[in-house]
Amino acid sequence: MILKKDLYFKKKILIYGLGISGISCLNHLKVKNTVRCFDDNLKKLKFNNLKKYLISKKEIYKIKFDHIIISPGIDILKCSLKSYLKQNKSKICTDLDVFYSEHPKNLKIAITGTNGKSTTAKLLNDILNKSKIDSRLIGNIGNAALKEKKISKKTVFIIEISSYQISYSKIFKPDFGILLNISPDHLERHKTFYNYLKTKFKLIFSLNSTDIAFINKKEPAFKKFIKSKKMRCKIIDVKHKLSKHENNLIKNIYFKNLNNQQNLSFVLKICSKLGIKKNIIFRVVNNFKPLSFRQQIIYNSDKLRIINDSKSTSFSSSINLLENLDRIFWVLGGLPKKGDKFKFKNKSNISKIYIYGKYKPFFIKIFKNKFKFSKFKDLNQAIKQVSIDINDEDKNKKINLIFSPCAASFDNYKNFEERGRHFNYLINSYKIKNAR
Repeated sequence: MILKKDLYFKKKILIYGLGISGISCLNHLKVKNTVRCFDDNLKKLKFNNLKKYLISKKEIYKIKFDHIIISPGIDILKCSLKSYLKQNKSKICTDLDVFYSEHPKNLKIAITGTNGKSTTAKLLNDILNKSKIDSRLIGNIGNAALKEKKISKKTVFIIEISSYQISYSKIFKPDFGILLNISPDHLERHKTFYNYLKTKFKLIFSLNSTDIAFINKKEPAFKKFIKSKKMRCKIIDVKHKLSKHENNLIKNIYFKNLNNQQNLSFVLKICSKLGIKKNIIFRVVNNFKPLSFRQQIIYNSDKLRIINDSKSTSFSSSINLLENLDRIFWVLGGLPKKGDKFKFKNKSNISKIYIYGKYKPFFIKIFKNKFKFSKFKDLNQAIKQVSIDINDEDKNKKINLIFSPCAASFDNYKNFEERGRHFNYLINSYKIKNAR
């Protein structure tokens, strides 16, 4: 029997995709394995030290690899190696598999869901560190898993894990599996909502009888999976609502909206299981600085609040924010998610909608005859009009200017961070903070 720690020792390994996780895999595995690398954009790679590890598509077929470590962003059905990967599907794995094989006994807390993963992971990590626990933030946030050093038996790993990572992983398993929420997302990859949901539950089904899943049992989409025979672990039910006492302990405005209270409800349950005192938890909560571009309040006065929520890539990620505020000037646009639907009934909250970009027809179809909206060529033109409208509004009433795009950023931007920075630049350029 091959021990987990020997799975990636003296093997022939192909690393497909040379992003952050791919490079960390190479650096970690090259000493004790025969490693070769491939990327769909080999010509654009500027790392000269990679050359001796690079392999051509033709050469890949000549080597019998033991493992194929694939970057999560690669769609195996559409990439240049799709026929090869189809033939060798059983060999596909991820950096998280390598990480798990080397640290099977360390406490691992994996956080997934459609929205709120990064905020929940960061908050939990801050609380654990404040409690003098050696906690590391890895996965989609923090370091790549294989870049972590000086790991002891007491080191705890908090892992933000996406549906893509879950899908490709073979042996990775956490001790605590957290499924925050679910709504249609990444359907361009998963094809159907059911497939997406099934992928998320692959993480939960990997848990054994000594592990714990943290789930909101009242979520209708979860019921069938929770009753499945594949469910072997203990389930802790997390209600998306804080107690009156817990609400009174919150002084940080960031945790006054429903999205972040839901995230906090999971953190409280996990911390309770770990025996962390509430006074430490709420000290961290009240000093917590939101991650950039995630419902981030970039300006707040008696007359105007500006929120940069560039991370929003679907309607579901924006709903709770919209429901918690009124007199909203909402800026949105970008590449819409397949199957995304807008389920929002309180029209009185939203004063004006500013739709920008080439995918305007998608949003116009949803808002037509329901909300007052204007359409613009790009974000620049939308914010220019916002600056005019805000200046003309009644100065005695506070406005909430929200940039929550409800769409992917890839229409005009490299990522949501670039989009968020551009929004901040435009806010300053048009001097919107001075308009009221």
